[in-house]
Amino acid sequence: MTLLVTSATGANGAGYGKVLAFADDGKPIGVFGDDPRIADPRGLGIEPVDRLLFVNSGSNRILALDRNGVVVRASRAVEGLNPGGGNFGPDGRYYVGLRGERTIMAFARQLDGEGEYVLPPQVVPFPRGFAFAPDGTLFVASGIGPGGEGDNTILAFDSDRRMLPSWKVRDPELSPLDLTIAPGGNIVVSSEHPFGAADAATTVREYDRTDGHLVRVLVPRNDVGFQKPRGLRFGPQGRLYCVTQDEVVAFDFATGKCLGSVVKLPGLNGQAVIFFPQGVNRQQGEAQ
Repeated sequence: MTLLVTSATGANGAGYGKVLAFADDGKPIGVFGDDPRIADPRGLGIEPVDRLLFVNSGSNRILALDRNGVVVRASRAVEGLNPGGGNFGPDGRYYVGLRGERTIMAFARQLDGEGEYVLPPQVVPFPRGFAFAPDGTLFVASGIGPGGEGDNTILAFDSDRRMLPSWKVRDPELSPLDLTIAPGGNIVVSSEHPFGAADAATTVREYDRTDGHLVRVLVPRNDVGFQKPRGLRFGPQGRLYCVTQDEVVAFDFATGKCLGSVVKLPGLNGQAVIFFPQGVNRQQGEAQ
């Protein structure tokens, strides 16, 4: 498996603006996919039928890449899409967080039609990651935006997309940046509190799947920077991976122990992380 990371650029950071590939030992392989439509990428998802990598591009498109980084499907350019995170849902569609519209939109996996709102526009002040539980419940992290707008909470919606008032997070030290579902069903988020502060506490926080109470807090080792934690994904051997500024950090989720940095790359400005089957074209260019 190859570790892939999206690196933002432009107004939100001085990153590479590409999807970057790394070997399992953390060594940079290079840029994954040199198609010019891949610009300032954010969310990533693996399509379960054809095993394609879906990429949310700052060009206001959703792109599907094969294991060699070649674009084989592409949505049309959607004005104002401004996509953030991405995940496949239980119905096989690809769901995308819309940072401008403050909601979530779903696209057919063929990327051949219009997107559909699955929650009302402005449903949260600023979406910061979402994921589906095995029973179809949709959990949405609501954080602080670049302009300071927003709140710090997590909302739950049933399969009919009705909010579940019985599920409520009460954690004054939460400021979520991404959200994923643990193998046991609990909700896991990366957090930077207060968001944007130079002395922010950066952690990974786990919440009970039944009522939202805080279960535990995972903290980085002292030799890990863990600045600006963003995308979260579970990988091989029960490890949880979090991409941050300049590094990707791994945790043993069973014990909560931080295993240290598995990738170190100055200027990474990471946004999303995922494992993808090997087949990277190593001639596409090196990350320096």
